[in-house]
Amino acid sequence: MTISYSLEVANVRFYGFSRLLFRWKGSIYRLLYKEFLVFCGVYVFFSIFYRFLLTPKQQDLFERVALYCDQFTNSNFIPVLFVLGFYVTQAFNRWWGQYTSFPLPDNLMMVVSGNVHGADERGRLLRRTLMRYANLSSVLILRSISTRVRKRFPTLEHVVEAGFMTTHELKNFESLHSDFNKYWMPLTWFSNLASRAREEGRVRDDIALRLLMDELNKYRTKCSLLFHYDWISIPLVYTQVVTIAVYSYFAFCVIGRQFLNPEKGYSGHKLDMYVPVGELIINPFGEDDDDFETNQLIDRNLQVSMLAVDDMYQNLAPIVKDKHWNQRHFSIPYTLSTAAESQRPAFKGSTFDMSWFDFWSPCAEVTFCKANKPVLFSSDNSYCTRLRHALMSVDHSLKVAAQRLRLNSV
Repeated sequence: MTISYSLEVANVRFYGFSRLLFRWKGSIYRLLYKEFLVFCGVYVFFSIFYRFLLTPKQQDLFERVALYCDQFTNSNFIPVLFVLGFYVTQAFNRWWGQYTSFPLPDNLMMVVSGNVHGADERGRLLRRTLMRYANLSSVLILRSISTRVRKRFPTLEHVVEAGFMTTHELKNFESLHSDFNKYWMPLTWFSNLASRAREEGRVRDDIALRLLMDELNKYRTKCSLLFHYDWISIPLVYTQVVTIAVYSYFAFCVIGRQFLNPEKGYSGHKLDMYVPVGELIINPFGEDDDDFETNQLIDRNLQVSMLAVDDMYQNLAPIVKDKHWNQRHFSIPYTLSTAAESQRPAFKGSTFDMSWFDFWSPCAEVTFCKANKPVLFSSDNSYCTRLRHALMSVDHSLKVAAQRLRLNSV
């Protein structure tokens, strides 16, 4: 389940972000507590082993091994910060790319509702079938990449039972033999049915049909991107390099960061821990706390697409004059909690309120061009000083007057 905390950080306040540290679901504590316990257990085991089970000679050997291992925890030997930082960046970009590639039918359903005409049963059937084909394609691709959707629809019979596909369409789907994923078949049915609607006059011109095909291709592109994200992962070699680097650093810390005998003058050996978190977002179509809610997205997409092309088709309120029809200048009311915002001047540009004396220096020679003829102005220092002071006084007076007007209006 996706963990949302946007409301808790909507406003800047004391301990705003600190409150997030005490959440459990979706937190780093829940993700890494097992690894943390293993690390602590192994660390304590070697500590007890070193202190109570070894002879003085063996302890001396263990200390030399610990000093040797401590050298490998230096970033010069294992550049774990660089490797892990680059890997997490790539994983996050991949995670966000997969989210933006999720096929949403909103644009397609608007085009279908506005260009496939007919209030009779045939027109309604065409619109609903077109959107059902689009949603069926997304269900098929999500069954291939998301464990949640696969568990919800383990077989195509479950897809038929859910209403995304009819039994005849299932037979046609299974009759076409292909060694590859056939998520694209419902989109082909969509294009063929749209062409038939054009022949019947439900789609009134070729421009509308072209618009339907363009939106369909955008929808198909996103389905294809999800498939390729699942097929082409971050190279396994790089993932292995990162894993080896992190876990080897982790293993060397278990020995190299042991508290050694202080009587021997060892320093710098304290508990230090470094654990990976990037693997969480490599594939967001699983069942972790912060993975995508694919099943809810399927439910939402089917419902809104059917509402848009069926219940809302030509279902318009009477067109009447709006409330401000006879008002040339009008303002939108504010509630008491937001009334102060109405007194703020509108932003017109960062240089809009600059005064003339802020950027003009009359003491210097200024060249203006008018009608292709240069005009030169130059002044002596005394005149410049008086003029500058006069402009400053006028500008100050104007600002004071404007401020008084605002207070009077309130």
